[in-house]
Amino acid sequence: MIARGLMLGLDQPVVLHMLDIPQMAGALNGVRMELVDAALPLLRGVVATSDEAEAFQGVNFAVLIGGWPRKEGMERKDLIAKNVAIYRIKIKISILMNFNPVTSRRALQVLVVANPANTNALVLKEFAPAVPAKNITCLTRLDHNRALGQISEKLGVHVGDVRNAIVWGNHSSTQFPDASHATARTDHGEKPVGELVADEKWLRDEFVSIVQQRGAAVIKARKQSSSLSAASAACDHMRDWILGTPKGTWVSMGVYSDGSYSVPKGIFYSFPVTCEKGEWSIVQGLQVDDFARSKMELSANELDEERSMASEFVSS
Repeated sequence: MIARGLMLGLDQPVVLHMLDIPQMAGALNGVRMELVDAALPLLRGVVATSDEAEAFQGVNFAVLIGGWPRKEGMERKDLIAKNVAIYRIKIKISILMNFNPVTSRRALQVLVVANPANTNALVLKEFAPAVPAKNITCLTRLDHNRALGQISEKLGVHVGDVRNAIVWGNHSSTQFPDASHATARTDHGEKPVGELVADEKWLRDEFVSIVQQRGAAVIKARKQSSSLSAASAACDHMRDWILGTPKGTWVSMGVYSDGSYSVPKGIFYSFPVTCEKGEWSIVQGLQVDDFARSKMELSANELDEERSMASEFVSS
């Protein structure tokens, strides 16, 4: 997807830096071979390595998909502890060694995908103070896309005709998929999704639950975590961040909270954002009713708990 221009644009040449653990060096080289064999015109080079310093050298955009997977019987605190250790070793060494805000052609922009994504992004911020907080984001675009998909199926319209759903909060089961500001294009013009669905119970219960539990449903169906949809969402996230969101459209991104919508500062929280010239801005002034507020606070509280858990391991 990246080498075909779906992330950075159809006219942007790219050099791919791929990092994996030493045990996967053979498979990683196989991916490199396939990329070469695909003869992709935009692909100007491939670096396949298990050396962090080499992988991060000179990069402009980093998509961090590696992390410790949650296993059966593992508590969330255990997962956070494992991932803090990974980010301490790999990110502190790699990014701090190779990021130079003075000589870099542009500031490094980082997307954290590995779960728990919001708290991993916060850990990265703590370990990489040379990278501005605004240059670190985490992936909630997959949840955003899932919300658009559910609305399009409910209304029987093309997903490209649905926009401005919101995913608030954590990339976890406490996230709040919100369709109250979403619209859809119909034969009679663009109309609010709430008006078109005309089923408040579906919007507040079934829709929210389906999107929250979609990842688990995919695992149950195919016995593996989401892959194609996650990769597509990562490309969508970076493309909109770098190239800009369409006028009148916002997307969901996990960003460092500035206190908007009474969300506590100092956590990475999913907000509706617009992007322009490589900068994201939180959409302001949206009405939030009591139902939405309670859901948003629930996710914020979970993130605050995760921050406390992570701080134990960051300082140790």
